[in-house]
Amino acid sequence: MTSVDDRLRARATRAAQRREALIDRLMDVFLDRGFAGVGVAELAATLRCSKSTLYSVAASREQIVVTVVRAFFRRATGRVEAALEATAAPDADPRERVGAYLRAISAELAPASPAFFADLDAFPPAREIYKRNTLWAVQRVHGLVREASPDGDSLFVGAVAGQVMEAIHRGEIRAQTGLDDSAAYTELASLIVARMGALPA
Repeated sequence: MTSVDDRLRARATRAAQRREALIDRLMDVFLDRGFAGVGVAELAATLRCSKSTLYSVAASREQIVVTVVRAFFRRATGRVEAALEATAAPDADPRERVGAYLRAISAELAPASPAFFADLDAFPPAREIYKRNTLWAVQRVHGLVREASPDGDSLFVGAVAGQVMEAIHRGEIRAQTGLDDSAAYTELASLIVARMGALPA
């Protein structure tokens, strides 16, 4: 016989699962269409749910956007780290891990449309989330480069990678080259791996 506490915990678990599933569906919409021009009523119609159901994610439209954007980058970071961990075999080339990390970022950003990135830039709370994630990734790349070539010019390579990553975040690479953020990370990975190959191991 289940207790009242057990039933309450089960109910809370189901509610949390429904909320996460709704965040997943909202994420798909935002990545495809952006979020600046999409109101709660339109989202409810698209997802075939009530507005009150959407407000179970957060208390306002702006907070819904922040919650979904934060979830996107949190999950992306987790998958990028998992991809990096998969390269940690004892016989793995530490220089290739840098490229693997950057390519994993590229793969995570690939589903995002230009509209999504434009809206990230235009909405300060979302832009700040992207900025924080970029800064974390910059620090991660610096560490990976130092691990790969502690006696080479790893500080320079890491600094250059960091500058390019921040320029990708600010939209400068897209403006100058036409490459979206995902493609830019792929190109950066190729450049860094090629340069690391010239450094002493």
